[in-house]
Amino acid sequence: MKVLVALDSFKGSISSIEGGKAVVEGILPVFPDADIVALPLADGGEGTVDALVHATNGRYIKIPVIGPLHEKVLAAYGILGDGQTAVIEVAAACGLTLVPPAKRNPLSTTTYGVGELILDAIEKGCRKFIIGLGGSATNDGGLGMLQALGYRFLDKRNQSVGVDGKSLKHIERIVLNHVHPKLRDCEFDIACDVHNPLYGPNGAAYIFGPQKGANQEMVEELDEGLRHFGMVIEQQLGLNISDISGAGAAGGLGGAFAGFLNGQLRSGTQLILDVLQIESHLQSADFVITGEGRLDSQTAMGKAPYGIAELASKYQVPVIALAGGISTDSSALNNLGITSYFSIMNEPMSLEQAMDCNKAYENLTFTSNQLFRLIKAVLFKEG
Repeated sequence: MKVLVALDSFKGSISSIEGGKAVVEGILPVFPDADIVALPLADGGEGTVDALVHATNGRYIKIPVIGPLHEKVLAAYGILGDGQTAVIEVAAACGLTLVPPAKRNPLSTTTYGVGELILDAIEKGCRKFIIGLGGSATNDGGLGMLQALGYRFLDKRNQSVGVDGKSLKHIERIVLNHVHPKLRDCEFDIACDVHNPLYGPNGAAYIFGPQKGANQEMVEELDEGLRHFGMVIEQQLGLNISDISGAGAAGGLGGAFAGFLNGQLRSGTQLILDVLQIESHLQSADFVITGEGRLDSQTAMGKAPYGIAELASKYQVPVIALAGGISTDSSALNNLGITSYFSIMNEPMSLEQAMDCNKAYENLTFTSNQLFRLIKAVLFKEG
């Protein structure tokens, strides 16, 4: 029997790596000779670096960079096992969790540290990049990141503008003379699962600004800044990034990657599945075990368990999904490739208890063990 175990993290509880170990621990006492492949999953957000570094026997790099509040932070990224591909979560350098609630103001935060991570990876020989855009505290249109990479943005006095959201409206000229020369050799795959344009009612400022600390007045100023930035880019570089689907992701970083770095905006889940070569493992699998912290109608909107289930359906491989919580609207998942799903909660407990990583590990192991005891009984009877 071959089993592919590929869980996303249970957010705030257990990582995809540890969750996979727990499931394997539950299966092996029942099928000690089973061929079990355990691969961590992610959707381009939190956990993407861990999943890809672990799956490819890569390594972690930690360096000090300019954080969202213009102060040094220690940020980590990964270099995959090929030694040529860097995987970066922008939240490591400009994440909302790096900003105390009282200081959240996307007019003042910067993506400069993201550019520093890219530069460090280039100097270490990387020419391919996988970028996860989730969780930023910024709305600077990538202005900070681009300046770290050598792009210059000048105001009407030919002085460099700042590196934050409030500086966007002052840009009058773009200078390319000092852009890092090795960027032209780099490829960027961008994990992006939102479709918002750069500005406007559905743009970065209006949709995501409030959750980053912006009030209505700030939202309007940020939106106008992004609108101005998009206009200057189109006039001087001939690039229309404003209407690109996903340009508004991470406060405009999606547009910066697409326009300035020729980045390809892709479904985060599909990107990770491709990098991990999941399909090659599915072709000979008898069962797939996947899951995440909560299964609900949002799971079918491109999350990792749905992505792997969709792929497994090509080969008619049964997919079992495990989750901490399951909503009543999850039944639709049975028509979308997930054969059956189960909660790992097996006794009454508080949310705090359920979220404890040790308890989640124990529950995953127990549930997996019981499921495969049932599978063994059925196979034995059929045999």
